[in-house]
Amino acid sequence: MIDFGQGIASPYCAMLLAVYGADVIKVEPPEGDWSRYLGTTYGNHTALSAVYNRGKRSLCLDLKHGEGVAVARRLALDCDVLIEGFRPGVAARLGIGYETLAKDNPGLIYLSISGFGQHGPYAERPGSDSVAQAFSGLVSVNVGNDGIPHRVGTTISDVATGVYAFQAIATALFARSAVGSGRWIDVNLAQSTAALLGHKAAEYVLESGAPRALNVPAGSYQTGDGWMMVTLVNEPQYKRLCAAIGRDDLASDPRFADFARRADSADILIAQLRSVFVLQSTETWLGRLHAADVIAERILTPGDWLHNVHVEATGAAVCQNTPGIGPVYAARTPGVAGVSEDNLRPAPDIGADSREVLLDAGMASDAIDRLIEAGIVRTARS
Repeated sequence: MIDFGQGIASPYCAMLLAVYGADVIKVEPPEGDWSRYLGTTYGNHTALSAVYNRGKRSLCLDLKHGEGVAVARRLALDCDVLIEGFRPGVAARLGIGYETLAKDNPGLIYLSISGFGQHGPYAERPGSDSVAQAFSGLVSVNVGNDGIPHRVGTTISDVATGVYAFQAIATALFARSAVGSGRWIDVNLAQSTAALLGHKAAEYVLESGAPRALNVPAGSYQTGDGWMMVTLVNEPQYKRLCAAIGRDDLASDPRFADFARRADSADILIAQLRSVFVLQSTETWLGRLHAADVIAERILTPGDWLHNVHVEATGAAVCQNTPGIGPVYAARTPGVAGVSEDNLRPAPDIGADSREVLLDAGMASDAIDRLIEAGIVRTARS
């Protein structure tokens, strides 16, 4: 498969395909995928590019030249899946749009990832993870104690888009085995992020734009030595929570008799719990809450998570030793059977596999040399 994507969403989708066994060729411009420069750089990588481009081979190709486009088209006509993340219409103008390629490769599964989709009044707008979080409503439901709506502190829109795109490709490949033809799939950050909100649109309409909090007093609480998350999903858990912290009075108070009334009196109730939880350590509270079968857990940093005893025991993290960086850790992809992700090749340097990819595509060595000399194809050393 061919991955023309840059950033996170498109490359992550392609990486997931690599985890499941696909031979992924990442086609990069001469300057490389822009994710290689977003954040702290380590050689030719940042953490973003090193994580989301695992399992791939890199072909560095200048699509501003007609011969570069001809090479891209040659590869596209012989692949099962093509992923692109250009602005809507750009791939078609280059001559590598779906309608053009499908004439000669009717089984092609062609995925376009964009900010707002291929059609509609916002299609030409630039999109990003932060913009998608804002547009979808995600930021509006993530209001901090400072009263300010905040973006989620990771690239959740990009990652969700990559996952939705991967599942769309997987189902399209399955369908192709029955009908024999491919299809064009349109996945965008704005829609993917809106889908993540699940019930929120329905809730907004049903509760006239002012929904109650879902399960008060769920939330983050400071303890004597850190932070923990406490939540509940039924009424008996609330009573057990009150007993575990020695505040049975909160269970019998009519203001807090059920989820709806606790939501209406949230500020009062949460203030009471805060004044209690800060008096003891996280470990002490977790012991009491877990003994009472109350849902609670310590709030970990990514580093805490990586070295957590449960994570280590279950192999929940994977590591690739990446040239120029060293060990690159990531969460294991859920649902993958076997050790395919452990054995992924590390994310490549720009053009590290250009010659190999073109030789595999049937190009003659002297023709490849000419493209390299002309600067249309670049290798890791050119």
